Amino acid sequence: MTSRNRIVTEARCWIGTPYLHQASVKGAGADCLGLLRGVWRAVLGFEPEKVPFYTEDWAEPARREALTEAAERWLVPKMLADAVPGDVLVFRMRAGSIAKHVGIQTETGACPRFVHSYTHHGVIESPLSLPWQRRIAVRFAFPEGAR
Repeated sequence: MTSRNRIVTEARCWIGTPYLHQASVKGAGADCLGLLRGVWRAVLGFEPEKVPFYTEDWAEPARREALTEAAERWLVPKMLADAVPGDVLVFRMRAGSIAKHVGIQTETGACPRFVHSYTHHGVIESPLSLPWQRRIAVRFAFPEGAR
């Protein structure tokens, strides 16, 4: 199985995990970053850095792009239009706000989809509809070396 397929398969294995802020345990609880961390551990091994405490507003009052900055340290930036399954999507929930939500693209083409952990829903797979597509701030690939 290719690393992209492993990423998508692992992300889908998390579906049904309840939403829990700052958690990253498949089946027990995860927020959107926790989902990404869990998939990283499954395909790459140990996490590259300790995740500091973060609030649900993701440093929004300070206008700091903490999530995007961390992603840029460990993931490979891509063009927004260069979509493939297994990509990490970073979203701005409102125009002009900081990026504070992540998901993993599972399907491309006419019916794109992504897996994410969403407050009150837990880990779900959603259509990457036009409203979601408009919120994508940055697209990344996992680094090479997925086991």
